Amino acid sequence: MYITTALLRRASSSSSNTSTTGKRLLSSLSKKPVSNSASSAISSNFNQTHQRSLSFYSALRSVQRWSHGVDWNSPASLVAQIRIASSTASLFQRNIATMASENAFKRILTSLPKPSGGEFGKFYSLPALNDPRIDKLPYSIRILLESAIRNCDGFQVTKEDVEKIIDWETSSPKQVEIPFKPARVLLQDFTGVPAVVDLACMRDAMNKLGSDSNKINPLVPVDLVIDHSVQVDVARSENAVQANMELEFQRNKERFAFLKWGSNAFHNMLVVPPGSGIVHQVNLEYLGRVVFNTDGMLYPDSVVGTDSHTTMIDGLGVAGWGVGGIEAEATMLGQPMSMVLPGVVGFKLSGKLKNGVTATDLVLTVTQMLRKHGVVGKFVEFYGDGVGEISLADRATIANMSPEYGATMGFFPVDHVTLQYLKLTGRSDETVEMIEAYLRANKMFVDYREPQQERVYSSYLNINLADVEPCVSGPKRPHDRVTLKDMKADWHSCLDNKVGFKGFAVPKETQEKVAKFSFHGQPAELKHGSVVIAAITSCTNTSNPSVMLGAGLVAKKACELGLQVKPWIKTSLAPGSGVVTKYLLKSGLQKYLNEQGFHIVGYGCTTCIGNSGDLDESVAAAISENDIVAAAVLSGNRNFEGRVHPLTRANYLASPPLVVAYALAGTVDIDFNKEPIGVGKDGKDVYFKDLWPSTNEIAEVVQSSVLPDMFKSTYEAITMGNATWNQLSVPAAKLYSWDPNSTYIHEPPYFKNMTMDPPGPHGVKDAYCLLNFGDSITTDHISPAGSIHKDSPAAKFLVEHGVDRKDFNSYGSRRGNDEIMARGTFANIRIVNKLLNGEVGPKTLHIPTGEKLSVFDAAMRYKSAGVDTVVLAGAEYGSGSSRDWAAKGPMLLGVKAVIAKSFERIHRSNLVGMGIVPLCFKPGEDADTLGLTGHERYTIDLPSNINEISPGQDVNVHTDDGKSFTCTARFDTEVELAYFNHGGILPYVIRQLTKQ
Repeated sequence: MYITTALLRRASSSSSNTSTTGKRLLSSLSKKPVSNSASSAISSNFNQTHQRSLSFYSALRSVQRWSHGVDWNSPASLVAQIRIASSTASLFQRNIATMASENAFKRILTSLPKPSGGEFGKFYSLPALNDPRIDKLPYSIRILLESAIRNCDGFQVTKEDVEKIIDWETSSPKQVEIPFKPARVLLQDFTGVPAVVDLACMRDAMNKLGSDSNKINPLVPVDLVIDHSVQVDVARSENAVQANMELEFQRNKERFAFLKWGSNAFHNMLVVPPGSGIVHQVNLEYLGRVVFNTDGMLYPDSVVGTDSHTTMIDGLGVAGWGVGGIEAEATMLGQPMSMVLPGVVGFKLSGKLKNGVTATDLVLTVTQMLRKHGVVGKFVEFYGDGVGEISLADRATIANMSPEYGATMGFFPVDHVTLQYLKLTGRSDETVEMIEAYLRANKMFVDYREPQQERVYSSYLNINLADVEPCVSGPKRPHDRVTLKDMKADWHSCLDNKVGFKGFAVPKETQEKVAKFSFHGQPAELKHGSVVIAAITSCTNTSNPSVMLGAGLVAKKACELGLQVKPWIKTSLAPGSGVVTKYLLKSGLQKYLNEQGFHIVGYGCTTCIGNSGDLDESVAAAISENDIVAAAVLSGNRNFEGRVHPLTRANYLASPPLVVAYALAGTVDIDFNKEPIGVGKDGKDVYFKDLWPSTNEIAEVVQSSVLPDMFKSTYEAITMGNATWNQLSVPAAKLYSWDPNSTYIHEPPYFKNMTMDPPGPHGVKDAYCLLNFGDSITTDHISPAGSIHKDSPAAKFLVEHGVDRKDFNSYGSRRGNDEIMARGTFANIRIVNKLLNGEVGPKTLHIPTGEKLSVFDAAMRYKSAGVDTVVLAGAEYGSGSSRDWAAKGPMLLGVKAVIAKSFERIHRSNLVGMGIVPLCFKPGEDADTLGLTGHERYTIDLPSNINEISPGQDVNVHTDDGKSFTCTARFDTEVELAYFNHGGILPYVIRQLTKQ
């Protein structure tokens, strides 16, 4: 029997978002004394609620489904789509009624009438609180407030928590802790596979502890979109999509079967099959609700995702951001997220973009400004008349890159532009009417046609859109913006500069070197700056019709003038959804993109995450043998070293039209304002201005080519799956049968020998330094990503297990195997470790012997000797994505603490979630100023009693050569201390569920 996702969502969302589904994280460990009678009442009330939830979900367990099947016409119409036993429905109604009556704010539960009579449903009314402080709150904070009120049960969420949020202006600077219960969780397959592996492993742990393994089930809706597995193996071919998908299934059949098993074994989990699109674009165009109507309860959509670019949904007015896989798993299991009430940066937009300036230019400018301002751990909320001048797709482009500018999210409140987009993408008039009515009634809607009430922000920024110039970012970081007019000069300075974020240290005498080679029988050549990869890829831009159609117009003009992309440049187009293909075909522009080599290669996240595939052997040899600084230009959001391709040392982020322009030029060493891109068929020079479309040209094509029916038909097809996916056969067992010989899915050791007694906090004694880093070590440096190098420990492991090199696949595809991921941790070929005096590569010094070893081999040498290790680092340690394994990997290597100048938000919390101590040097201090070389042994004085540790307290660190210094323990909340006491977040959850 198949059932649509929507009803299951309605069921699970109601029980998890309107009521108690589990104890507040610290209920068992709170330092505040609770009376015996109160404790008894809490326990009794919780257990009753939990049992009701379990009974309800047990009744649904026999229902199997994977398809989404949402009917946007009205919630009521879902009844006609499916059948469900009346006893289950009745139980569901009783569940909701009982839970709703327990809410401390039930007095403000208000009916939302329909204009035509009747009601849309009921909602917790913020205006009914009659508190003037709410009118000043940023819209993003109002979403946190509504969630706290709706879930206020005295256990997981208290009235004190609600007051903290209402008093945001006063309380946010104090770094107070609040609980937050998102409406749903979003996964992609790279992060989704290890999440499902962990859930399967947790079921086994529950079983071994004598408890009910079926308690391990998502209690909030979980959407998993398989989009990170496709690689650009075949490009410049009409059959590239089919060929790449066939290879994708060949390589990943085991992973895909595992995910399909999970979609059946765990209720409330939707898996969208491969070939459907990029998770964030699917979320924006299809999964995003904006407002939930769950059996008559209205509340804002909110989501946390295991991909950092979950923030793209903020452009739709849905509060969403990236979390680590570890945090997401706890959220799935009914635990509220503990977060520090964030500050909010108000970013005012005014004016209008100039002719020819794209959304990508705007987002790269905004990224640079916000990086400079400093927004780590904060929300950014965009406001001002200029917001109404940019499209929803442009907003999503800006919101998408929140991780690149460091914010938790970049939020655009819902307005008329949002509503228009919802209609464009196939949401019904009735649904849009309900969304607008609810948001207006609850003071969450912005109407730029009305006078705006001033809201209070923590700090302020502003930009006149007319000041934005065409630009790119690179060559190694997304916030290193370069205007087009300065690009040539900037490139030459990069060649001159010492090796660093803006330097390659190429000697002057070799900067004009030309590497000549034969490409399939025709003469070819490369120079420093030659483009060898040009990819229109990633969710940042492929959701935006204006830049996608703009790229098509550039290709069209180039074809008409007689320009052609050189055949040795690997060109590709990976749309974020099938809608893109539909409007490129309708506009007639896809044929011109094909003529320039930008054939569609697949529907997923490709080059931006390192799935760029191999370069032609002749091109690769020319680069390697001549030490050429080759370039990639991509419309993605990440360009860290070693990410896009091992042989492209210079990587530039650019809009899709600019990707085509640079492909035509064949080099980044060009001044588009002065130098010709090439020679046309009439023998005349062709310049950038001859190819670049006007804003009006693009707008006309968008208007005539992007139609609502395209979205409806695309997402109806998604619910049908595809033949290859549908033919995958999976077992029906609720416990996974681990294959010890699998190199894709392996039972991790996290819960080995686990007992019901928490291990308690641990200090560190006489630990060696495994690695000593400088600033800006990203999770791409830490976590295994991209291709598996032939000489790496992971490659050795695969060969020993009978895997041919051609079948290595990528680290991302093998994230379900801890043996491979541990070997790939800190294995980035561009990593710089001070223990090796600036040598680049995945090696370190084994201090006791002085041997230079792979990081994995050195770590295993320490572990076998029973010795702990620590990592020293500079500022912004852990920025970037690939976050779950950036914490899991070091834990498996035996790292007990990381001492850094500062941490990226999610990575720091994930370290805690895996039982690793994050310490910050005091302001003005770091390893260098303290004279630390990394050759010392480190002792960290951490109390052995959890009650003697408090968030942010000072901790003393001593070395064996007599140095002593004080660090700040970055346990930022009481909840994180609870996790640390249990050895991590997942052991904590298992122990709590086992007690119930």
